[in-house]
Amino acid sequence: MEKISLLVITDKTCSLELIIMADVTNIATKLADLKLFQNVLLESEQKLIAQTDDNTICERLEGMIKSDRENLGIIEAAISRYGNAAEPRDITQQHAQKVSQMMSGSELTLYDKYLQLELLKHQQTMTGLVLHKVAQSLNDELQDLMEPLNRVNFENRAHQEILKGVLYFVGTREIAGKEPDMGLWASIEQGIAALKGAVSSAVS
Repeated sequence: MEKISLLVITDKTCSLELIIMADVTNIATKLADLKLFQNVLLESEQKLIAQTDDNTICERLEGMIKSDRENLGIIEAAISRYGNAAEPRDITQQHAQKVSQMMSGSELTLYDKYLQLELLKHQQTMTGLVLHKVAQSLNDELQDLMEPLNRVNFENRAHQEILKGVLYFVGTREIAGKEPDMGLWASIEQGIAALKGAVSSAVS
């Protein structure tokens, strides 16, 4: 009976170790995916600036690029602190390559390209949020390590609000052939200010 009990304990210990190893590998891979698509975002934003002749939209993109460069540094720092570097998944690399081709090509209209950028921002936001929540559920040390990602998540949400406005402006011109209501930017700025307030509360 004692030997059987010992085997059960040993099996449970091995299973626990395998679960921990799986958690480490999964988190490392998701961080690698996050870094890859942060670079894709930067590349896409730079391509869209070159394809956009609206000065207001270009200014918004320049602000996003500055923020995304800082956020890339935060992601890289999180990977370094985590200490278990991994490569992005093959499917993620294929997706990134496809997005890069679409942003450079002529198959999509400008509206379509901005829509793809907004979808990428949403993807980054959700991946970052899930990583942050997973870290909270595992242990305090991992939670502290992932905490800076929370700021990246909030900034990506703010960028989504900006891109909603961009989509409205570009879409109105593309579909209706007329100028949109410029007053929309004011409501967008109010929404971003509210998000910034949430960021300040979250990181203070």
